[in-house]
Amino acid sequence: MKKLMLFTTGGTVASIEGENGLAPELHADDLLSYIPEINVRCRIDTKELMNIDSTNMQPEFWIDMANVIYEHYDQYDGFIITHGTDTMGYTSAALSYMLQDASKPIVITGSQIPISYSKTDAKRNISDAIRFACEDIGGVYVVFDGKVIQGTRAIKLRTKSYDAFESINYPYVASIHDEHIEYNKSISFQKKKHIQLDTSLCTDVAVVKLHPGMKPEFFDSLKDLYKGVVVESYGSGGVPFQVRNILEKLVELTEHGVSVVITTQCLEEGEDMGIYEVGRKIDHNRVVRSKNMNTEAIVPKLMWVLGKTTDPKKVKEMMETSIAADITRYCY
Repeated sequence: MKKLMLFTTGGTVASIEGENGLAPELHADDLLSYIPEINVRCRIDTKELMNIDSTNMQPEFWIDMANVIYEHYDQYDGFIITHGTDTMGYTSAALSYMLQDASKPIVITGSQIPISYSKTDAKRNISDAIRFACEDIGGVYVVFDGKVIQGTRAIKLRTKSYDAFESINYPYVASIHDEHIEYNKSISFQKKKHIQLDTSLCTDVAVVKLHPGMKPEFFDSLKDLYKGVVVESYGSGGVPFQVRNILEKLVELTEHGVSVVITTQCLEEGEDMGIYEVGRKIDHNRVVRSKNMNTEAIVPKLMWVLGKTTDPKKVKEMMETSIAADITRYCY
């Protein structure tokens, strides 16, 4: 029988109706009381890390999660974290970077409807997460609506539907049907590795979504506030340089020592700045190209890299090396 640890952080799954609307109130044992049959499959210990709406999630809380998993790593076969859906993609990516070479499953889940409601997706999602946490597989995953998503590829696309999450620019790892897990490709289970904990983060990161009419002067306000800026550009990676010259301001940011990452507002297929003039005019030697990574993964990745160095040249090298490795391997 597998021995698992369930960590709770709050979210919709643990919410009840209050004076000001839904708010997380239920505790870990409360959640498990709704699915008593789980105890037949495995032994589950519980620990409440926090009880917050995930809108209030902060990078400092990611560090707490990584540390507590690392502290308990040798005592358990797998880990489950219940989490609000709104920032789940950021958390799963952050844990993927801070807990590397994990040879045990670290599974994050939650729900769109509180577990105390009669029509809820919480029972299935928690049951599926526990089932997957019993697998002999390593890494960080999001389990939701019967799908297993690589931790760095999960994005919340829907605010109400059960199938809230999609795996962006990456295949689903597996599908879960009752007790059966169907992997999307055959895998060879990795040898046991020594997990690496690295929680050094620099949270001075901003995300800027371009839009027609944006004042270039806006970027001046970022120079002394942030060490890194993620720019959600248009299409394949275009930045305007006519009438309102945003491109010039990005150059000024890099000259000021700020690391700039270029991504796209399009969810699928990623940036390719070599196609159009508006992309080629960007100094590719200065900015970081995100390829097909999503913003939820880029932000904690940039925080993690900046936690090691704020030298833009070294940041660019570390970011692009990591991104290249991420998009070329099917990582378990």
